[in-house]
Amino acid sequence: MAESMEEQLLGNEENRRWIITTEWEIYSQELKKLSYIAAPMVAVSVLQYLLQVVSMMMVGHLDQISLSSVAIATSITNVSGFSLLSGLVGGLETLSGQAYGANQWQKVGTYTYSAVISLLIVCIPISISWLFMDKLLILMGQDPVISVEAYKFSLWLTPALFGSAILKPLFRYLQIQSLILPMLVTAFLVLCLHISLSWFFIFQLGLGKSGAAIAFCFSIWTFVALLVFYISRSSSCERTRTYLNKDALLAVGQFFRYATPSALMVCLTISSLHFVIPFGLGVGASTRVSNELGSGNPQKALVAVRVAMFLAVVETVVVSTVTFLCRGVLGIARGSGWQIIGAYVNLGAFYLVGIPVAFLLCFVVNLKAKGLWIGLLVGSAIQATSLSLILSFTDWQKQAINAKKRVSEKKSSEENNKRGLIR
Repeated sequence: MAESMEEQLLGNEENRRWIITTEWEIYSQELKKLSYIAAPMVAVSVLQYLLQVVSMMMVGHLDQISLSSVAIATSITNVSGFSLLSGLVGGLETLSGQAYGANQWQKVGTYTYSAVISLLIVCIPISISWLFMDKLLILMGQDPVISVEAYKFSLWLTPALFGSAILKPLFRYLQIQSLILPMLVTAFLVLCLHISLSWFFIFQLGLGKSGAAIAFCFSIWTFVALLVFYISRSSSCERTRTYLNKDALLAVGQFFRYATPSALMVCLTISSLHFVIPFGLGVGASTRVSNELGSGNPQKALVAVRVAMFLAVVETVVVSTVTFLCRGVLGIARGSGWQIIGAYVNLGAFYLVGIPVAFLLCFVVNLKAKGLWIGLLVGSAIQATSLSLILSFTDWQKQAINAKKRVSEKKSSEENNKRGLIR
């Protein structure tokens, strides 16, 4: 009897060790998959950000007015244009990510076309609004000379805006398939080209700050051309590569249903875009979660969530700020199709709590810059806590079912259209 009990205890201990080992292997594999996407995306984000840094540095060698006008124009065009496109393209992460996970390869290409069409349409009113930038800046009390120069610089950036409307969906198209290396290599080549072009246009041709904008436009469109060439030639994209068809036009409405709240989620925390490390984590998290939900694997999606949260916490501790925690969580929200929830959380955390706290501490308590930082940290802490609570109470089995319905929804409409044509 004693020997039997001892053998049973040993057996239970072995089973427990086996379970722990298996769980560790599962999380280790997920950590590798997520890091494979997130780490290169951090580098890609840094290289992209350096395009603007290079332009600003070279313009800084001209004169104070040029530097001031370019700085203002860059800030406004980022908030009103480029960052808005970055938010809108988040809808593609939900649709294409889950379609890819469900092995519906052609839909990945179709949704990418829909995103490009949608973003190009959005660029039209944005570019028109930039025509009135000088009047807006003067109305806000800016120096008239700087306002006019900022207006001129923003006009030269308009081609780059339309280029970004194509570039950002191409990024998501490759990211969803975990094809990060082509983006990394291309981003590095474009940065090297941008440095040379900026020097040539600004100093050699004597175009000044206008030369910086022209060089930026050339670099963006070169980026687009290189990625299009890779996608059209690479065997890695063969399954998802497709031609522009009417399905892409029909999917524009479906894209906007996810893109609009995604844009709100990003624009309500626009400062987070400058933190490229958590942005890379968010990209990795959204890809992994959307792929697994599309495949009907809620447990694997949950593992991806936990690994993303772990990496976000580690990154937060290293950098010593709560602000960085949020982007990993927001990536999960994009991958699961929760953009509207993220928008509400950001609205409440920053605009109902963070900004009022910052205003009181800065102007009433007279803490000045410290008050602004405290308000930002309070908003970020509430954002991270709220999204973490939402994640902890999520039914991932239900999310997988919703993902299947979302992907099959388009398939049903296509079949109905075909039947209508046959009749």
